[in-house]
Amino acid sequence: MVVDARFTLLKPVRSQMSLVLMQSYWIADLPERLYQGVASQFGSRTELAAENEKLKTENLLLQGRLQKLAALTEQNVRLRELLNSSALVNEKVEVAELIGMDPNPFTHRIIINKGERDGVVLGQPVLDARGLMGQVVELMPYTSRVLLLTDTTHSIPVQVNRNGLRAIASGTGNPERLELRHVADTADIKEGDLLVSSGLGQRFPAGYPVATVKEVIHDSGQPFAIVRAVPTAALNRSRYLLLVFSDGRSPEERAADAAQQQESLDRQAADPSAVPSATVPGVAPAATPNKPVVPATVPKPAATGHGTSSAPTAAPATTPAATPATAAKPSSKPPAKPPAKPAATRQATPAAAPAATHEREE
Repeated sequence: MVVDARFTLLKPVRSQMSLVLMQSYWIADLPERLYQGVASQFGSRTELAAENEKLKTENLLLQGRLQKLAALTEQNVRLRELLNSSALVNEKVEVAELIGMDPNPFTHRIIINKGERDGVVLGQPVLDARGLMGQVVELMPYTSRVLLLTDTTHSIPVQVNRNGLRAIASGTGNPERLELRHVADTADIKEGDLLVSSGLGQRFPAGYPVATVKEVIHDSGQPFAIVRAVPTAALNRSRYLLLVFSDGRSPEERAADAAQQQESLDRQAADPSAVPSATVPGVAPAATPNKPVVPATVPKPAATGHGTSSAPTAAPATTPAATPATAAKPSSKPPAKPPAKPAATRQATPAAAPAATHEREE
């Protein structure tokens, strides 16, 4: 007992012994299973019909609430996207069953039928249909031990759902009571407030119900108020539990991963194969609007006979007023006999015709 209490040498032995004790748990639970099977087979038709109607009504109410929660979830996702954050919205859960309890009245621990082979990890949160119950403190191959919230060695960071006031809820050893430690006497907390997990300890996910404030005692001679609360989870009655597989990353790691993901999305949104407009033929002036059009691109009449048929065609469209001014300019040298041009070229240069007529008249 001393070695087991002070050292971890016997921990593998205890883990292997659980394989043998698993059979005893199953045998001890066999009468309850048989009783439930027989009772379900011989249940009256009236009770089943009444239960069916009740379940239909509850299902309808839950579906109405689910529609509202779906809208709130989508709104929360959009707001987190605006903040460039990718916090986990929906945690993965797995159903587990309670198969044993610790007989020690001063230790609030239970045993569930999920262990290390099922992916359970130390510190994993456990909850029922009403709220948080505790966390896994010991792993075995096929079973696990869960420390309940009401154990005297357990504490959880919580906040008041009404105003966000933070506090620490500690177990008192009473399965029906929790106590908030070191709450200022002037704190805004009152009877009926719902306490939810704040997620500050990075162990429990934020937003799950923990307890409801039952009593607040103010003493003018004491710096702290006495706040007692009742757990929302049915610690002594719940048989089927939920194991929450939350994101194990730290907030800094989640923010870094979100930034990298956003950066990769931005890279995919940009088109890497797009060709700049300056390299596309025919759109150079549009790509450089501040640069003036170079006048050298306009062909001169003297070079018309040696150019191609496409250059004179662009001259009237670019600078139509430059052609008459060039043709009217007097020439100091005797006009040279132009070479014979093809008929197609002479017809394509209408701007050079007035100049040839003016020289014949002189």
